[in-house]
Order: sequence, then C-alpha cells, then structure tokens
Amino acid sequence: MSKISTNSKKKGGQKHQNTFSFQSNKNSKKTKYINSLPINGLCHKCKEIIEWRKKYKKYKPLTTLKRCVNCNEKAVKEAYHILCSKCATDKKVCAKCQESAEIVSSNIKSDKELLKEQQEREKVLESLPERKRRTYLRQLERGKAPPLSLVQDLDELDDFSDESDESDKN
Repeated sequence: MSKISTNSKKKGGQKHQNTFSFQSNKNSKKTKYINSLPINGLCHKCKEIIEWRKKYKKYKPLTTLKRCVNCNEKAVKEAYHILCSKCATDKKVCAKCQESAEIVSSNIKSDKELLKEQQEREKVLESLPERKRRTYLRQLERGKAPPLSLVQDLDELDDFSDESDESDKN
C-alpha cells in the first residue's frame, strides 16, 4: 500500500506578520552589560551570529567558567565559545566553530596584560594633580575621556575654558 501525504495542500503565508521590528530595552542594566561584552577570537560567521543574539536579546552570558574542549581546563570566559583564548590563538582557529577561517576580532588580551595596563593607569592617575585627576575621572564616567598617555601633557581636561578667564581680565 502506498501512503497518501496529508500535506498535499498548498500552504499560504505565515499566520501573523510583524508590523514593526523588535526593539530591546536599551536602558536596562542587563542589556547594557551584554552590549558592552567584547566579541573576540571568532570568524566572520560566528561573530555575526553572536551580534544577532545580542541584538534580539537571545544572548545569555556565562555565569561560571566553561571547560575548554582542547585543554580540558576551566578557562573559557565567553559565552558560546568552546575553546579558551589561549588554545584558539595557538591553533589559529575560531573559538566557537574551530574552523581555520580568518579571525575577525583577535584583539584578545591576557590577564597579565590587563593587570599591567591597570597598574600603569593607576600610576599615571597618581602622578596627576588632584584637579586634573578628578576631571579625568568625571570625563571617564561620561565616556568622553582622552587616553591617559595624552592626559599627562594636555591641559584640555579642565572643565573651565581659558577664554572666560581672559575676558574677565579685560
């Protein structure tokens, strides 16, 4: 006996059509945190997948470290990665799909480099006068701070303009 297909009818379009695109709540703390997470050590395809997940609030960040497939150590810090950053850079493969395609974002910094940068930043901030230090920290909170290497020499950090001082003298 032959089996008759029940899906022989032609189907129409989808039942419900969205009238506007999805917009996430950009002011929530969780969304800001997820958007601030860097995307490192991935190929172009995997990077786009994770960007899509972030855009449509499907991204779930890791709460604990994950075990690396290559070295079997709990060293994977990023969600959706299966290789730790050390193994991915050594093998020169994508940390998510393990393909040896071109790595788009490979600006991964080790813990030692991050610690060294933090110590240098603190050392420079300690050498600044109190007024410039507070001004720099205030601008850093606003997201308008220049790099610390420029801060030592520049007087642009002052919130007060020099033009108003000159006009007061006249």
